[in-house]
Amino acid sequence: MISTIVLGIGLVLVIEGLVFALAPSRLDDLVAMMAAMSRDQRRLIGLLALALGVVLVWLSRM
Repeated sequence: MISTIVLGIGLVLVIEGLVFALAPSRLDDLVAMMAAMSRDQRRLIGLLALALGVVLVWLSRM
């Protein structure tokens, strides 16, 4: 169980690291775009990402 959690955190860090390393200027644009969104829009995006992540984890465990 703990190895799965460590694996998940490691994969998230790899993906986040790639974004910072390969497209830092695009990241600036993304932050500016998110700042222009309402709090409710950002919350909805977060909830959708959370739901998608749960579905993907569930599918990977089948």
